Amino acid sequence: MTKAILTTILFLTLSQLGFSQTNFDKAKLDSYFQALEQNDKFMGSVAVSKDGEMLYTKSIGYADVENNVEATEETKYRIGSITKTFTAVLVMKAVEEKMLNLSQTINKWFPSIANSSKITLEHLLGHRSGIHNFTDDEEYLTYNTQSKTEQELVGIITNGGSDFEPDSKAEYSNSNFVLLSYILEKTFEKPYSELVQEHIVEPIGLTDTYVFRNLDIANNEAKSYKFLNTWKVEPETDASIPLGAGAITSTPIDLTRFADALFTGKLVTPESLEIMKIIKDVYGKGLFQFPFYENIGYGHTGGIDGFSSVYTYFPESKVSYALTSNGTHINNNDISVAVLNAMYNKPYEIPSFKSYSLTTEDLDPYLGVYASSQIPIKITITKEGATLIAQGTGQPAFPLEATEKDTFKFDQAGAKFEFNPSENAMILFQGGGQILFSKE
Repeated sequence: MTKAILTTILFLTLSQLGFSQTNFDKAKLDSYFQALEQNDKFMGSVAVSKDGEMLYTKSIGYADVENNVEATEETKYRIGSITKTFTAVLVMKAVEEKMLNLSQTINKWFPSIANSSKITLEHLLGHRSGIHNFTDDEEYLTYNTQSKTEQELVGIITNGGSDFEPDSKAEYSNSNFVLLSYILEKTFEKPYSELVQEHIVEPIGLTDTYVFRNLDIANNEAKSYKFLNTWKVEPETDASIPLGAGAITSTPIDLTRFADALFTGKLVTPESLEIMKIIKDVYGKGLFQFPFYENIGYGHTGGIDGFSSVYTYFPESKVSYALTSNGTHINNNDISVAVLNAMYNKPYEIPSFKSYSLTTEDLDPYLGVYASSQIPIKITITKEGATLIAQGTGQPAFPLEATEKDTFKFDQAGAKFEFNPSENAMILFQGGGQILFSKE
């Protein structure tokens, strides 16, 4: 469950080369993470396994910066939208037990929602319902840290209306999986948290995975952070808000075990898994596709507050990879590619980070509200100390890193911002495209 103006989906594209279980250069990979840690680029953990055997784990940074609590393999992170795979598994288990049917419509549970008599469970799972994504609303950040009842959240989702006719296209919406959470609770007559424990965690022996409540540092749970010249703690989204769209806490080791179990028939039947893997307009059912090594991997990304995560399973090579972070100042995809390049004995570089220093006064010419005729989003540029801050309409703010005069970047989304103060203009470069903004 993530809210960001700029988002990326992990794609790992490597040429064919055999997987190395024992011969990879562990020292070099350790040095790679040391470079990230020394330059405040990343805090978190990664894990890689093959055939269920753990091959590499690494944790850097702090679970609790303020109290100097270092991250370890046991540190638990909120995994955001990776939760959606867990929810999809629960739905498929209910279908297997003939408690639910993917073709049934949701008006039985939510008659007030627009098009509820046309929207099926399958539409919810594949983001094809048309139900507006409530986390995109500007008001979302005014209440996301507060507890909400089912009635309140269904009311918010209902008021959001419909963005398109059901099954006419696909568009990511956290609303879909929040509603699926409530359907599961009504179907099994148990809270979502108990369903995760009873049907997933306990059967496959996960030890550090559960639906989170209030942050518990004593239980090895990490705080999340944003980097603004230093790591600054982020507010906590209340678990009642994301629920089955993003309310699970876990570790990379547990996520690789979850992936292994899912793809080896320990959680759902092969028929159910095949249904989950069917991709239509980018989305499966709780899964994305990740091309890798002439094979296709499956998994999901996640983000909530300052946490970010990804897990991927490659059926042909039986490799599982997971990353969880409580603070990142770099594109996590770069880290994922480096780790898997190392495991496959492919070349990769240990990054050398160069900084371009600016004073707080140097940032003043860039400040203001920028609008574009190309997209309906305005970007407000402010500053905090000597750090430039960008914020899209209704979105959380994110820091920009100066790379040279008038040029800044946001590595987490692979974005570059070029300012022209004399013309009151800004150009956003991302994904091979560019968008021109003018200061209002």
